[in-house]
Amino acid sequence: MKIGVPKEIHAGERRVATTPDVIKQLKKLGFEVLVEAGAGAAASYTDDAYATAGCEVVASAADVWAQSDIVMKVRAPEGAEAGMLRSGQALISFIWPGQNSELLKDLTDRGVTAIAMDSIPRISRAQKLDALSSMANIAGYRAIVEAAQHFGRFFTGQITAAGKVPPAKVLVIGAGVAGLSAIGAAKSMGAIVRSFDTRPEVKEQVESMDAEFLLLEFDDEDGSGDGGYAKTMSEEFIKAEMALFLEQAKEVDIIVTTALIPGKPAPKLITAEMVQAMREGSVVVDLAAEQGGNCELTERDQVVIRDGVSIIGYTDLPSRLAAQSSQLYGTNLRHLLTDLTPEKDGEIVVNMEDEVIRGATVCTDGKTTWPPPAAKLSAAPKKAAPAPAPVVVAEKKSAAGPFIAAAVGGLALLGLGAVAPPSF
Repeated sequence: MKIGVPKEIHAGERRVATTPDVIKQLKKLGFEVLVEAGAGAAASYTDDAYATAGCEVVASAADVWAQSDIVMKVRAPEGAEAGMLRSGQALISFIWPGQNSELLKDLTDRGVTAIAMDSIPRISRAQKLDALSSMANIAGYRAIVEAAQHFGRFFTGQITAAGKVPPAKVLVIGAGVAGLSAIGAAKSMGAIVRSFDTRPEVKEQVESMDAEFLLLEFDDEDGSGDGGYAKTMSEEFIKAEMALFLEQAKEVDIIVTTALIPGKPAPKLITAEMVQAMREGSVVVDLAAEQGGNCELTERDQVVIRDGVSIIGYTDLPSRLAAQSSQLYGTNLRHLLTDLTPEKDGEIVVNMEDEVIRGATVCTDGKTTWPPPAAKLSAAPKKAAPAPAPVVVAEKKSAAGPFIAAAVGGLALLGLGAVAPPSF
């Protein structure tokens, strides 16, 4: 089968779905690879590098779509792209079926087998395919880079001949993959970092990175949702949470927000009042800008200044590290194709009995298969039988016991007599 990689047409998108290094691995699986000319240029991958890796560089996107059995992309098809797909063809990309119902219907009607990289199940076996985590890791790192660019001071504290420079204080809201990446980047630059998350189980992860974990005492409420994501909290919890954020806004220099709830708009966590409470020159980086933003004042793909505070709402942070993002994303796709090609013969097998493949396949054979069914649970284990009461076994007294005691006593007296003085 032939894999086609067209150039991304989304405005400002610099990533590409595969790299020369990944293509070498795809060739070992038995695939032929076509890449549109210039597809990797924005990520610093030249056409010559692709050709050297063993793929065919095709002049136009139309030729890539027409000649390919499998089309690999980063972004979901846009504009005329979906119209170039045909029955029996496979598409592997981010699709976001929950937000793109019309696209999903179009793909289904066309008889396309669509595998959504955003729908990979969050289970241990699928970690190597988890493109969302790969991109979130990059976004968290890049968020700190962007914050540093707009922040007017050092991150690390310094004592110089010209005076003392205090370290920057950073608050990271949400300790998922992006949040932990931001924490690591900020700590490596010398900042004092604190983090908040509604899921208490991430406390150890935050503290293991030498950051402070801010905890609200709500014993009866846990923010852990399905698949490791956060869930919507109660009004009481949110009220206490907002009070905490207002208090922190008065102290910190940089706030990075990463809070998302699957299938819902991003929760509003940073209000205009909190921004006003921050010191002039402070920075807010909103990683949830594409889903509406965690900050009330965020403007998508813009940097705005309100009350002296820079609010960054970029939605293309992974694309701003295009070479690294493309390499990680391409590796995720290669692992997926390895699972789809058990015989390594260049022919994919969409095994709907496989939990990972089933979860990621959103349509096939003219049928919509998203959302996937609930994960099958094995039969409930039998309750363990109560442990039997310990049996106390009386120790049997040996008949020789009294005799041994008398013999030992006699020997002791004999020894004493041998060393005692005559007057004894």
